[in-house]
Amino acid sequence: MTEPGNTSHDAIRAVPVRHPWRWVATAVIVVLTAMFAHMLLTNSAFQWSFMARNAFAGPVLDGARASVLLTVGSMAIGIALGVVLAIMRLSVNPILSGIAWLYIWFFRAVPRVVLLVLFGNLGILYERFEFGLPFDWALADLFGVQIDGRLFGFDARTVISGFAAATLGLALSEAAYMAEIVRAGIQSIPQGQLDAAASLGMSRTHTLRRIIMPQAMRVIIPPTGNETIAMLKDTALVAYVPAYELWFQLQGIGSRTFQVFPMLVAACLWYLALTSVLMVVQYFLERHFSRGSRSQAARMRLDSGRAGGA
Repeated sequence: MTEPGNTSHDAIRAVPVRHPWRWVATAVIVVLTAMFAHMLLTNSAFQWSFMARNAFAGPVLDGARASVLLTVGSMAIGIALGVVLAIMRLSVNPILSGIAWLYIWFFRAVPRVVLLVLFGNLGILYERFEFGLPFDWALADLFGVQIDGRLFGFDARTVISGFAAATLGLALSEAAYMAEIVRAGIQSIPQGQLDAAASLGMSRTHTLRRIIMPQAMRVIIPPTGNETIAMLKDTALVAYVPAYELWFQLQGIGSRTFQVFPMLVAACLWYLALTSVLMVVQYFLERHFSRGSRSQAARMRLDSGRAGGA
């Protein structure tokens, strides 16, 4: 039923909702952006010409290369050890599970800067690292005989350089975090798939390699990418070892020339550039390992659209 004078075909005049505060916020943001750009261009404290001459000097490039190598080496060792720790943590063997838990507990509790200083001073704990028969000197004193069970050895300060100590400290710390990430990825797989693999006669190793890990990578890759970016930034901490990475070199130039602030800005720009590259790599890795889930989600949307149209 319609009222007299009205028809069901009368056009409805839609009045758009006005958002005046959006325009006010946009104007404020534009003004603040213009002020920031003006400050960058006119403030003499930035010393852009000085920064351009020194931000790409030979020592800085060597430091950037060292930071990248530290990141790659630490993450490679950390991921490999983290996978082993995650499998140990999920083991039914209480000894393996307990050892993994203790490792994760310790290295997640101690700050990385403390670990780096500690590993930088391992030469105080051991002057030499030697391989051979365990407890040979203790056994010789116990039985009153002479036993020389040492096969070979090396000086600790010679082998454990600043770079090696930094890589070791970062890798062992990262392994604890990667173990939890990998464990979460493995536990995200439904138990039914594991039961199906077992019913087909697949071994635990085969199931882990062919069933669990390919699917768990969708869960593992995003936080691993974040950990890699965080690792690149944490390489600045190895100045306490010391190791001559990017931040150490930039800080040294600023201290020698008394132009500290331009080198701080240069450090920000360097880390922005390097982390941007890692973000691009992370994006493509995530897209690669989420191909199946994206196609399944697209099919679900298409099916729901067809159901709604029907």
